[in-house]
Amino acid sequence: MSLPARLIRPVIADLEPYTPILPLDVLAARLGLPVERLVKLDANENPYGPAPRARAALANEPFYHIYPDPGHTRLRAALSAYTGQPVERILCGAGADELIDLILRLCIDPGDTVIDCPPTFGMYSFDTGVCGGQVATVPRRADFSLDLEGIERVASARKAKILFLTTPNNPTGNLLSPAELEQLLRLPLLVVVDEAYIEFAGVGQGFGAWVGRHENLAVLRTFSKWAGLAGLRVGYGLLPEWLAEQLWKIKQPYNVSVAAQEAAIASLEDRAHLLANVARIVAERERLLPLLAALPFLQPLPSAANFILCRVVERPARELKLALERQGVLVRYYSTPLLRDYIRISAGTPEQSTALLQALHTLI
Repeated sequence: MSLPARLIRPVIADLEPYTPILPLDVLAARLGLPVERLVKLDANENPYGPAPRARAALANEPFYHIYPDPGHTRLRAALSAYTGQPVERILCGAGADELIDLILRLCIDPGDTVIDCPPTFGMYSFDTGVCGGQVATVPRRADFSLDLEGIERVASARKAKILFLTTPNNPTGNLLSPAELEQLLRLPLLVVVDEAYIEFAGVGQGFGAWVGRHENLAVLRTFSKWAGLAGLRVGYGLLPEWLAEQLWKIKQPYNVSVAAQEAAIASLEDRAHLLANVARIVAERERLLPLLAALPFLQPLPSAANFILCRVVERPARELKLALERQGVLVRYYSTPLLRDYIRISAGTPEQSTALLQALHTLI
């Protein structure tokens, strides 16, 4: 047996790597186009970027040479004021992605079951595989609503430990209803609700206020989308205290950088500016919907997030994605069976929408 074969865990050796979105400079080099020619609508990033106070905080921070606060003390206090949850229920991470990974590493032994409801965010199943867990898939219905009865059957038959849900769901854009969540919280498992896009949904604090009333509910959030801090990697969890206490044991001590903590605190202080940008993005999403629907080969779905999922008809969705890419317009295509006929388009600036529509009209 070779050394790699002896050392590497079999579940990792057999694992398909996660395919992330590439940054602008790498994409520009690959396409042979200048960066300024690219219209990046493939990763649901905030086109307006960080708040002015966040930019100032990053420029003026004097302590980049000092390790960051491992307890995220000031950031958690600011998040407590923002969410209404006590600091004991708040844990920060290098994006919500780190918190997904931490929860799975805390709870999942090899062979344990995690319920996934595709199409949805791919990190839930990916991180489950890294832990050696088993993913029990309960596909969404034709309209992308949850199959509640299917989830309940699998939870019982497989003695599942965790159920991941996203609201608004990525990439379909639909919301989880309070009645659905109430029903699923009766199951004997941990329900993790990922609210990465909740600020675009017009539902206030989402399900964050429910944490503490249900010992099996965890809510994850991020500063990547609404606050324009995707490149700094900072998110947080609103968690039952028993879960937060255990996660503190296993998180890396300095997991959220000085820059990320300062920018996140400043973002919370500059909410009025950021929420005005959120409103601009939502308005652009709503303006774009009928314009996309007017094209003969696109059938866009309503969305409560900062993106629109479109069914592609009359041609392969992948070919449409590549045709747009050749014109410098980047959208997301998924090769998975449930989504191979769809593309996802991020809501950007009016100027980005104009470039997108011009490119689409050349393909009629």
